Amino acid sequence: MEKEKAQLMFKLAFSKRNWGAKYDRTEHYKKFPNLHQIIKELNKVGWLLTKKKPDYTGISLNPQFKKEIIEFIEEQMPKVKGWIS
Repeated sequence: MEKEKAQLMFKLAFSKRNWGAKYDRTEHYKKFPNLHQIIKELNKVGWLLTKKKPDYTGISLNPQFKKEIIEFIEEQMPKVKGWIS
């Protein structure tokens, strides 16, 4: 599941640039079979921010942990090392 966490965070960080108050809908990440478990675990350590709206739930990466998040992604997905700034 660590690789899935890294893939989700990579998608948020690199493709979407969702750091801080820029949220993306969870339904955009249906390809992750353990999405709710991943969100719960990343939320517990503080790396993921969630925002509940009436119509949807949004997720974003916590910029306070940017260094740790990038290190985790690069550790789990070495081929993307240096892609996220």
